[in-house]
Order: sequence, then structure tokens, then C-alpha cells
Amino acid sequence: MFESLGNRLQTLFDSLQRRGKLTEADVDKAMREVRMALLEADVNFKVVKAFVERVRERAVGQEVMRSLTPGQQVVKIVHDELVATLGEPGRLQLGLQSPAVIMLVGLQGAGKTTMAGKLALFLRKQGRRPLLVAADVYRPAAIDQLRTLGKQLDIPVYDEGPRANPVQVCANGVKEAVRTNATTVILDTAGRLNIDEMMMDEIKAIKAKVNPIETLLVVDAMTGQEAVRVATDFNNAVNITGLIMTKVDGDARGGAAISMREVTGVPIKFLGTGEKLNAIEVFHPDRLANRILGMGDVMTLIERAQDQMNQEEAQRAGEKLMAGEFDLDDFLKQMQQIKRMGPIGQLLEMIPGMGKMAKGVDLSGAEKDMKRIEAIILSMTPEERQKPKIIKASRKRRIAAGSGTSVQEVNALLKQFQEMQGMMKHMRRGKGLGGLSSLFGGRM
Repeated sequence: MFESLGNRLQTLFDSLQRRGKLTEADVDKAMREVRMALLEADVNFKVVKAFVERVRERAVGQEVMRSLTPGQQVVKIVHDELVATLGEPGRLQLGLQSPAVIMLVGLQGAGKTTMAGKLALFLRKQGRRPLLVAADVYRPAAIDQLRTLGKQLDIPVYDEGPRANPVQVCANGVKEAVRTNATTVILDTAGRLNIDEMMMDEIKAIKAKVNPIETLLVVDAMTGQEAVRVATDFNNAVNITGLIMTKVDGDARGGAAISMREVTGVPIKFLGTGEKLNAIEVFHPDRLANRILGMGDVMTLIERAQDQMNQEEAQRAGEKLMAGEFDLDDFLKQMQQIKRMGPIGQLLEMIPGMGKMAKGVDLSGAEKDMKRIEAIILSMTPEERQKPKIIKASRKRRIAAGSGTSVQEVNALLKQFQEMQGMMKHMRRGKGLGGLSSLFGGRM
């Protein structure tokens, strides 16, 4: 998401920063480009107008015109105003209430049931004891899906089947939470293909019955301006307390995220960043603004690493690497931990400067290379992973057959791993390290 908008804004600001001095005409021309970029990204036109006016007012003021680096000052102003437009950081206001009730609402297809599972997993990591409540009685598949998610995550699910009254299901779910000492209840309410009176009446009835502390609307980022209209309608009907945007890892233009806070006045609290159940991020407007403007997002990268990577295992692997004892088993474990952090493209965008460098690079090829390497290593015996030198012709043929690759590809991996070990020996002797990109065909 935001790739097209980010590319346009970054190109514009690169040209501004190359100029020694800016005139008012330069600023006006830049603002026209910013306006067009935002409109093409599907940002609400009223939001675009207000945003550009605020930026221009500051950009033609003394803070830019008297600056020694006017181009950089304009970028800072756009960044600050973008953060202000996106709103405050996402925080759940659960207070001291126990159990704290969170009601998820939204249209069918927005990813609400999956998000219920993601949110439950996120809250459990925060030390809470969640209970999922299957209140979408109109779609039996939704109940089955929530049961499956609960089993997968080892999180309890309360349901009364597809013929129950959804209002009573929610009320009974809260009672079940009290009985089982759950500290948070997540209600997965029914969605519809379109907003209708019956849907809104049901949500209002549930809200009146259980008094949720948070009413969160789950919206699909891929729907663009339609998502803004949906958010406005839900907010008018049931006073939602926050927004969760799903599918932000897709190719949506991103305008809905920029528009929503300004149009509805409701904060974005979470972003769904992928299909995996840990692919949920607390919304940070400054970090999102950094990504849009190509400044990276190091904090999110660090948080993902801390969340997904085993620190003790990583330290042991580092020590083995420096001692020259790093084998293919260690390499496989480290690669799998990196994969759990998210797609390579996402990770590169979080490193300042790497987003630009990665443009035009076949990142999908790098993902395929990682899968191929994983398949090859998994087709080896434990002894072969620890002692790659014992892998001769017959073993290579068996490994290639087992991994669905060729003997040439097995040879290439073994050669590249041997080269990496050689580079580590050079580094231990103080001669520096050339990098590990050859393991991924030079793509990284």
C-alpha cells in the first residue's frame, strides 16, 4: 500500500532538496504535485484540499524561506501535517474493567473474523486472557472459522450455534468470561454485504446489552473511498471508538487510511499487515508517514524482530558464525525467523534508504529463492546439514529429488554456503565481510 503515492512524493521531494532556494512559485508547483499525488492515491478531496492549504501556508512562511535547507523543511512540514491528518497512535482503552468487552463490527468480507483471532493473540501477548465469542449466526462458516482459529491459537471460543439469538449469544459470552476468569471478550458480530437497517439495529441491541468498552470497525483498505463511507455510516449509527484497517499489505492506493481519521474523527487503532495471525500492528501515524515518504520504519522493524525472533537462539547462532561453526541447520533456523517477520519487500521498506534501492528489484524472486533454499536444506539429513562436505553425487541427487530442485541448484547452494563460511574466516582475520546476498541470487 502507498507504493505509488510514496514514489511520486519521494521523486518530488528529491527535486526540491536539490535546489538551494525556493520561491513561492516553486512551492505552488510542488503543492500542485502533492495535490495530484494524493487525489490519485484516492484520498478524499476535502482532506486533500485542507492538507495542501495547511502545508502551503507553512511552506511559504519564514520557517522555509529563511531556512538554509528549504527543501528539507518542506519535507518536514509535509511529514508533520501527514502525521496530524492520520491522527493519534492506536491505543485500546480497556481501563480496569474485567472482563473488558471489545465488539468488532463491519461488512462481510473485510476480514473481521480473522482479525478477531489476530486481536486475541495480540492481547494474550500483552498478558490478557481473551475469550472469543462467535456472534455471526447468519454465516455458519464464520462460527466454524472462529472455532478453528481458537483451536489453532489455544484461545477459548464461546458459541451457541447458527440458530441462536446474536444479542443473547454476546450476553452469555460475557457471563462465560466471568465464569472462566477471562479478562477480555472479543465479540465477532455479523457482517452483511451492504449496510442495512437490520444490521445496525442488531449492533445497537448488542451494544446496549453488553456495553462494550471498545467498538471497533474492521474495514478493508482495498475498498478505497468506499471504506470512508462505511466508516462514516457505522460511526453515525453506533459511535465506533476505533478503526482497524485490513489488507494494508495489498496494492491498495492507501487514500482511505489518510482520509478516515480526518473525515470520521475516529482513530485508526490497528493495521492488518498480512494473512498470518501475527500480522497485526498497532497504528503509529508517524511511522506510517515515514514509510510513505521513504524514511523507513526502524521501530516497527525492531518490534517485529523482538516479537518473532528468538533472541537467545540468534545470539548462539552469531557466536557459532564468528567461531566458524555455523552450519546449514543454523542457517535454516535464522532464515525461518526472518520469514516470520514478514515479506522481504515490507522489511526493506522499513530500513531507511532501502525502499528506493529495492525498487525495480525482483523481490518475488527473492521470496522464491528462500523457499527453494528451505526445501533443499529440509531434504538433507541432520548429519548433512551439520557436515555439508559429506554431500557427494548420490546424496545430491537424493536431495534434489526430495526438494523438487535440480542437482545444479543443490550444488549452487553448497558452493554459496562454502563461500559464506570463507568470508566469515576473512572477517575473523579483520579483512571485512562482503555480505550474504549471493545466497539469494544477488537479490538482497
